[in-house]
Amino acid sequence: MSRLSDLKTTEGKSSSPVEFSLNDRQTLLRIAHEAILSAFEDQALPEKPVSTSLSEERGVFTTLYLRGSLRGCVGYALPVAPLYLAVAETARSAAFDDSRFQPVTKYETPELEVSLSVLSLVFPIRPEEVEVGHHGLVISLGAHRGLLLPQVPMEYGWDRETFLRQTCQKAGLPADALRKGAVLEAFTAEVFGDKV
Repeated sequence: MSRLSDLKTTEGKSSSPVEFSLNDRQTLLRIAHEAILSAFEDQALPEKPVSTSLSEERGVFTTLYLRGSLRGCVGYALPVAPLYLAVAETARSAAFDDSRFQPVTKYETPELEVSLSVLSLVFPIRPEEVEVGHHGLVISLGAHRGLLLPQVPMEYGWDRETFLRQTCQKAGLPADALRKGAVLEAFTAEVFGDKV
């Protein structure tokens, strides 16, 4: 699982098409909340939902907020589990395993807000093709790998060049890593949450 530093979600700013129905979105958000709550009672993760679209393997990041402040963010950049299960696992990890924060307490759970970023598959992209607000980026070179979601540059007001540099920095690579053989890939994300 991956963590994103200081991620702030900006719903509705991506130009990606809507893939999930309102019912599917509500189901995934409910699964995230229930996965966190059930951890306090040592219960299993949720059963498979009826919708087949929620059973496809997808990458997803779950971001938690408490009173408007980031409280945890963990995700799968690659599709390693059915979406409903990936949401449950990343929600629990965001609540209890994000090393930047103390574990969520049961007292905090009623006030937690969940935001989900469901990722497309990654695809190769040239730096000049990157669209700020539409593409998320993954850069890798050797053992170094960094990922930033599409909403991150929008939140911070970055242009394309800054977005590319920041993704290199996230990977622990120099700003000119793309000229030194680093691989650049992109993805899109459908972002939704409790406040939508």
